[in-house]
Amino acid sequence: MKALIVEDDFTNRLLLQSFLSHYGECHIAANGKEAVEAYQAAAQQNQRYDLICMDILMPEMDGRDAIRVIRHMEANASIYGGGAKIFMTSALDDVKEIVRAFRGLCDAYLVKPIDTRKLLDELKGHNLVQ
Repeated sequence: MKALIVEDDFTNRLLLQSFLSHYGECHIAANGKEAVEAYQAAAQQNQRYDLICMDILMPEMDGRDAIRVIRHMEANASIYGGGAKIFMTSALDDVKEIVRAFRGLCDAYLVKPIDTRKLLDELKGHNLVQ
């Protein structure tokens, strides 16, 4: 599994990287703009991400906007349904926010602090790990 962790908070980035590195290669980005650049670079090398863990609230470009751009790039490359699994990560534990995230084409929503058991369940449920 190849993962991109998009998180502006160093501690949260480190936690996700430490956990996910047991399952594959992990790259990091500190905001949505860097995430889009990392996704584009990986796609150009035909080394697409299997998983993107995307924070919602970040400087420069937030997670929702970054997801829209990434899903648009996937559509332009005719990648439908087989694109990266996107797990939104947020401290916002609000039903309206969760619905907005799924309408924005994410695959899972995890509330911070991230419970690694729930993260592992989502990874398994999306066939990213055994």
